Amino acid sequence: MSKTTVKDVAMEPGSSPSPEHAAAPRPEGASRALALLLVITGAAGVLAAWVITLDKFKLLEAKVKGETFTPGCSLNPVVSCGSVMESDQASVFGFPNPILGLVTYGIVVCVGMSLLAGARFPRWYWLTFNAGTLFGTVFCAWLMFQSLYRINALCLWCCLAWVATIIMFWYVTSFNVRKGFLPAPGWLKSFFGEFTWVPPVLHIGIIGMLVLTRWWDFWTG
Repeated sequence: MSKTTVKDVAMEPGSSPSPEHAAAPRPEGASRALALLLVITGAAGVLAAWVITLDKFKLLEAKVKGETFTPGCSLNPVVSCGSVMESDQASVFGFPNPILGLVTYGIVVCVGMSLLAGARFPRWYWLTFNAGTLFGTVFCAWLMFQSLYRINALCLWCCLAWVATIIMFWYVTSFNVRKGFLPAPGWLKSFFGEFTWVPPVLHIGIIGMLVLTRWWDFWTG
């Protein structure tokens, strides 16, 4: 005669889960759309970081040789990637910022590919990932301020990285709110369920307006 253990009873079909099982965090995957968005935005960030890194090396090499190198995205006094690359803010951690981007955006691509393959991650993983995108968004905001009001120049590849970071941050935040990983009122969950696209569009739109007004005379001159 076989014995029925407590564990067997808890796992039988139709039985209600024990408090321990009910409280256990459940790993969650993501929709194909979110996974693809992470792959695309991560790849855009990698591309931007890669091009800036190559141009940075060429700029340093030209300096050693006593020559002048002008990056291809230096189009005018405002859109001047070279001015941004040569600034102190371009190496705020003691090494070129795009090297950090190569690593972090690469991680985003890996997460997106894993989700496309059917991976499911626990709550702590999603929150850690969200914290990483938040750090990236705050760092990009600081770089935007420096570019607009201290360096007085824009880098197009940097702008691509900013947009990619903002989009991934808001969509990952929306996912965590809707899944209950981030505590939020019901109306906010409903809002993100229907209008996830609104916060990133407004965020990017505000940046666009700041860029437009900062050099209004140049754009309209």
